[in-house]
Amino acid sequence: MRILHVASSLDPRGGGVAEAVRQMGAALVRAGHTTEVVTVDAPGAAWSANLPFPVHALGPSRGSYQYARGLEDFLRARRADFDCLVTHGLWQHHGFAAWRAWPKETRFAFSHGMLDPWFKRTYPKKHLKKWLYWPWAEYRILRGAKAVFFTCEEERRLARKSFWLYRANEAVNPLGIEEPPDEAERQKEIFLEKFPELRGRRLILFLGRLVVKKGVADLLVTQAEFYRRGGWPQDVKLVMAGPEDEANPEFLRKLRGSADGKEIHWPGMLSGDLKWGALHAVEAFILPSHQENFGIAVVEALACGKPVLISNKVNIWREIIEDDAGLVADDTPDGTADLFARWFALSADERTAMGRRARASFEKRYQIDRAAAALVEQLRGLGVRDEMVSAS
Repeated sequence: MRILHVASSLDPRGGGVAEAVRQMGAALVRAGHTTEVVTVDAPGAAWSANLPFPVHALGPSRGSYQYARGLEDFLRARRADFDCLVTHGLWQHHGFAAWRAWPKETRFAFSHGMLDPWFKRTYPKKHLKKWLYWPWAEYRILRGAKAVFFTCEEERRLARKSFWLYRANEAVNPLGIEEPPDEAERQKEIFLEKFPELRGRRLILFLGRLVVKKGVADLLVTQAEFYRRGGWPQDVKLVMAGPEDEANPEFLRKLRGSADGKEIHWPGMLSGDLKWGALHAVEAFILPSHQENFGIAVVEALACGKPVLISNKVNIWREIIEDDAGLVADDTPDGTADLFARWFALSADERTAMGRRARASFEKRYQIDRAAAALVEQLRGLGVRDEMVSAS
């Protein structure tokens, strides 16, 4: 099949959508499908050099809407070269350009959690702004797509609560990740050599952007309260790994000041061997997020056989409970305290058994090659005719 993906950016610093497109594209290429990606990034970015598929960077874009003048014309010119087009994400120009340039019968969309009603409650002014162009842009984009893909049932259910007049031909197609490198011990040692003060400690890892949405404030406040009351085990350290919030630098500065000296380690952003080494070195992963569509870092932890301690605002929480692959609680300080208390109450054998179930959950649900195969089958079932089928 020949699939053209359109996203605002593939810059790894942008988080989940960029990583999802990168991993899905690579899996489709491995399966023999022609895959190209169009973005409005500035051309020549270093991160695009080693990707296994062509990237057409048509930026730099303008403004928060990320308008790119030539995008619509580019898509029209390439229609004959592909069997279908898939857009990733909402509320930016690339989706509107695709709606104008590409026929409905072969145009599909992933919303990537961007219809979650949490945004409406948390940012009412931004929601009002979205309402101003919902009727003439996003509503048409969703209604006019052959199908809108959601990564899990929870995302699909929540999407219906965001906007009046919501209408879409809904389908669920899970995302996934590649198998971690088979170098667990080497990567673990690289991580511990880099941060020797963590060697020999029981570690709980937060891995993600250090922003309000991820529940960082609740996590640190709760950990500090455990520490103050003497309930924090002496051999446990909380590792807070990730980039700072560039839009709100005071947020993290204040939190780090209040958490200083309370068995917390701040290694900064981790990638490559250091990231995988951290995941292999810890005993659990924690993410008390207020809104999380899929949570690639959650799935990376599962792939490394680590139980996940998450809020019920991480949209795959139902699957985690079903697989007994971690613990789930509300996205509040009390909920985060409950995660810590239940985890510390488990015996070593119980923690080990949960880790095995975490790995089994990954194998069952979240391997990227399965997700890519499921997407192709969905596209075929929705009427997309492709070269591979014709050849057979």
